[in-house]
Amino acid sequence: MKNTKCMNCGSASLKRFIDLGDQPNGNHFPAESEKDRELKFPFAMLVCTDCWQVQLEEFPSMEFMFSNHPYITGVNMPVVSHFKTMVERTVFRYGIEKNSLVIDIGANDGTLLSIFREKGMRVLGVDPGSKTGKLCRANGITVCETFWNSKTAEAIKHLNIQPDLITATAVFYHVPDLHDFIKGLRSVMTEKTVFLTQCVYMKDVLEKFEFDHFYHEHTMMHAITPLKRAFEQHGMRLLDVDYYDVHGGSFVLGVGLENCIHPTSPTVAEAIKAEEKFGLNRMDTYINFTKQVEANRDDLVNLLRVLKKQRKKVYALGAPLKGSTLLNYCNIGPDLVELATEVNQFKIGKLTPGTHIPIVEESSVMVQPDYYLLLSWNFLDFFRQKYASYLKAGGKFIVPHPRVHIIEN
Repeated sequence: MKNTKCMNCGSASLKRFIDLGDQPNGNHFPAESEKDRELKFPFAMLVCTDCWQVQLEEFPSMEFMFSNHPYITGVNMPVVSHFKTMVERTVFRYGIEKNSLVIDIGANDGTLLSIFREKGMRVLGVDPGSKTGKLCRANGITVCETFWNSKTAEAIKHLNIQPDLITATAVFYHVPDLHDFIKGLRSVMTEKTVFLTQCVYMKDVLEKFEFDHFYHEHTMMHAITPLKRAFEQHGMRLLDVDYYDVHGGSFVLGVGLENCIHPTSPTVAEAIKAEEKFGLNRMDTYINFTKQVEANRDDLVNLLRVLKKQRKKVYALGAPLKGSTLLNYCNIGPDLVELATEVNQFKIGKLTPGTHIPIVEESSVMVQPDYYLLLSWNFLDFFRQKYASYLKAGGKFIVPHPRVHIIEN
């Protein structure tokens, strides 16, 4: 699907600000026998100069990207820890009582819903993933194996299901039709219902040059100002904005109907003011971002080439989706990075998309490399603790953002 108009305001005033080249879908990990049959897709990012929504220029079908999705929340310990904190804050902030109904859009393996269930809530998942759906049900959580849209919402409404809280963590930027998604929310919400979404923050992406947060699944990248406009079109208002370090910088946004019982916090106006001050509404901000990304790319590749000449061994730590964007954009393959380590059962034994670096079980590495390229750089603090003995023994991390740098003990 190619975007010729802004997915938020409908304007044709779209400007391409970075082209990442043709790339495979970053969550399709091929086996050795499949690597020559990978599909590649154009990969460029646009910004609307009317409402300043950032979006992907062209993306594959949702079914292709998500029906066989390999990401598992529960093996990602920093995210699990983050969820526990987020749930505590949410329950306190909005007074979510026991026996309230929580619907999680993009429920994955049910990790977030399990935490709400421990708080005495009733829970229901909505997720199209067949692999993770089995994990969710094995966890005792009912999941509707479908995408969230206005039709799904109407089906839920006909069942007389009225949620008190609807969550969408790392999901709201995956949608092919923003307004149909919001329309679905509105149809099942009451004046008491809160929609809570966590998104990678476009302001952090630009500020820290985190270009690898762009991938085909991220059809849109969000900031508060454009979202305020989108929700207001549907008679909804922003309630509160909170910030977390997870994923390299995220916001958690609360939204309600116009007549919602919860007031709007001053944090909303403060966020919009901060975005304007930073320059999210200026084209030069995006142009300068791309220039620095290109410089960082060259620095990383040059460093890896120098290490290769020095006969240093480099592995990748993690094979996340963002890692696929980085490896393909920088054209880093097994000649520079020998292998990638993982804990996700759906990736082990496969190859990284496009660049075909072998992926092995993290615990199977008997001899540690001289350097780890930290593709999961957004969990740096977690890995510094987990690999403390490796760093003490002289091992080093290569961290790609905000500038390429090396971390040692």
